[in-house]
Amino acid sequence: MKHFNVAAAVFIQNNKVFCAQRKDAGETAKLWEFPGGKIEEGETPGQALEREIQEELCTKIRVEDFITTVNHEYKTFSITMHAYLCTILSGSLTLTEHLDSRWLSADELDTVNWAPADVPIVEKVRERMRSYTSKD
Repeated sequence: MKHFNVAAAVFIQNNKVFCAQRKDAGETAKLWEFPGGKIEEGETPGQALEREIQEELCTKIRVEDFITTVNHEYKTFSITMHAYLCTILSGSLTLTEHLDSRWLSADELDTVNWAPADVPIVEKVRERMRSYTSKD
């Protein structure tokens, strides 16, 4: 079984988090995710995110806080996913690799069908968003 090391970017703005719908292929087809991608040989997760978000969403980012690492086994592959809170420096998250995107509030996080590996990140993000809201 193939194993992939990947990184995921979490963008939170105005009490909403960005998510994107995967393309129509493979085991995770049409499921929702935090964008990112494979960590190439010699790259840090942060470097991979900066490259992947530029390639997939035409957006320059800064990687900020580490959120969590998730290990998940799908039927045909397994992944280790490192999630980071990121800031948009320039660009507008233009879709080139995804079917759709949304900005969701903490209460809307369950309105999309998340890829299983992203679910633990969703829970961490929900906690983080609620702690932001309670500070206001």
